[in-house]
Amino acid sequence: MSGVRFGLWYDFRNPGPDAPAFEDLYEDVLDQIVAAEQMGFASVWLTEHHFVDDGYTPSPLILAAAIGARTRTMRLGTNLIILPLHDPVRIAEDAATLAILTRGRFDLGVAIGYREAEFEAFGRSLKHRPSLMEESVEIIRRAWRGEALNFEGKRFRYGDVRVTPQPAMAPRLFIGGMAEPAIERVARIGDGLLSTGGIGHDVYVEALRRQGRDPSEGRIAAGNWAIIAEDPVAEAEKLGPYILHQTNQYIRWGAFGPPASTPEFADAPTAIENGLYQLWTADEAVRHLSGMLEQYPQIEDVHFWAQFPGEPVESGTRRMEYIAEHVLPRLR
Repeated sequence: MSGVRFGLWYDFRNPGPDAPAFEDLYEDVLDQIVAAEQMGFASVWLTEHHFVDDGYTPSPLILAAAIGARTRTMRLGTNLIILPLHDPVRIAEDAATLAILTRGRFDLGVAIGYREAEFEAFGRSLKHRPSLMEESVEIIRRAWRGEALNFEGKRFRYGDVRVTPQPAMAPRLFIGGMAEPAIERVARIGDGLLSTGGIGHDVYVEALRRQGRDPSEGRIAAGNWAIIAEDPVAEAEKLGPYILHQTNQYIRWGAFGPPASTPEFADAPTAIENGLYQLWTADEAVRHLSGMLEQYPQIEDVHFWAQFPGEPVESGTRRMEYIAEHVLPRLR
């Protein structure tokens, strides 16, 4: 357990009529991340979506470069890049450059995606996601090994070209998934699983065995949706509008099943009770997280939402301070 990193998860969303300028938000969040490193948080994970009214970041790799320039020891990663939307060579180049800039502190996390509007806008088909994903992973791996690509598949064709410069420490390739076929893919072609809300850890361990791999070889970066505070019920009540915005937006996009058959939550208490959120005091957080880490020694990183969409940065910082003071020392 002592080797597990605890970190923060960011989407840089900024909804509401009273939202600050994005320039101010980005500056404040970068300052917050620098402070979080001093508190003892050891990783930052960035996610991606496109064409979202609240500004959900479409450019996590650019943000990772800015964070890498401001931090010294934090490990950086994406949880996650929607890989089928991208040219895999450009992703391989940008990720390699980030690994160079950060002296090996960057991991690339990707997933297959699900939001139809994004695929339509980028001229990609949802039904091609599996082949786009598989081919992209193979191309990225060849690129990071310094090989000539020489690739011809259903979706991509590259000739005798090599990606340069090569980092001394190539990123690891984590893959996200919640459904069993997606997690099976992670076990087959990924360096580790990106999970959310604790979903799929057991499936991943079994999938490693089916692939003929020792489960001890597995790695999990676990995105955690817990709200940890001295009075988590009061904290959740304060965060209610932000939580409802976050949950229902993911439902509308199809993250938890077809939107037509997945009803939105009517109010924040219902979203908290029936969504991925857990309400923990420090003692409860230590107990639950310790149990999870003991059950799944594959977990090497646990990261929490730094703040919810629209929540003031200083509000998220107070929760970080509570975790840093009352939870992290007891888990290390």
